[in-house]
Amino acid sequence: MARDGLRVADVARATGLNRSTVTALARGRATRIELPHVEALCGLLGCTVGDLFEYIADGQQPVLTRSEGERHP
Repeated sequence: MARDGLRVADVARATGLNRSTVTALARGRATRIELPHVEALCGLLGCTVGDLFEYIADGQQPVLTRSEGERHP
């Protein structure tokens, strides 16, 4: 989101998601999300589901690199 110049409040307003949900998604801490919300996020960001989510096997911890803004196992 930050890469696209969007704030949590902007995304929440545009998609109808709760701010805490958007924050959890942005930090990689969300445990579930409704499919209509995925659709709203993809529409807002102009991306596909695969661009939003990454599978991380149980027991592995994602690592956030601030310079890249991407998670790496």
